[in-house]
Amino acid sequence: MSDSIHQTDSTSAKPLAEVVEEATRGDRAARETLVRRYLRPAYCVALSIVRRPADAEDVAQDSLIKALTKIETCRSPERFEAWLMQIVRNHSRNWLDRRRLRDVPRFEVHEMEPAPGEKTSAKTDRLTRQRQLSEALAGLNETQRAVVLLHDLEGYTHPEIADALELSVVNSRQYLFVARRRLREHLGEGGKR
Repeated sequence: MSDSIHQTDSTSAKPLAEVVEEATRGDRAARETLVRRYLRPAYCVALSIVRRPADAEDVAQDSLIKALTKIETCRSPERFEAWLMQIVRNHSRNWLDRRRLRDVPRFEVHEMEPAPGEKTSAKTDRLTRQRQLSEALAGLNETQRAVVLLHDLEGYTHPEIADALELSVVNSRQYLFVARRRLREHLGEGGKR
């Protein structure tokens, strides 16, 4: 992933390998930088597997804690993101194996209070669209969901996705193309765009 993306402070401006090495030596600011930089992408990857927002939050946080606890085992600091995302994928799959509550729908859509001035029909339309999108995302495979969420939600480029998910750039593009086509078909846009 490009070191210039998602930066919020001077520590973030450092090359990734340097930040990881500082975190390995126990530097608190470096660890905080890694958390800020990778918590949302870890959440997106976890969500693509566990399919429940609350579970994905837990998995992402647990995975980051595990990664930071064992950061000295990351053999290639410049490949930290790929290493972390593999931890997230493994932890997500283990989470699914342990999860026993199968009666809660995946990609839960919680009832939200209408925005000030929002009419009941607008709220109903919004909730309907959220449910449709959740169902459409559920129809994608794990990698397609991860690529769509990282690209469209987090703004990752295809080279960054390829690094994070250990794919080729061509495969990243292909997954996104196919996923978007399936989403359009499911949402009734008939493959337009």
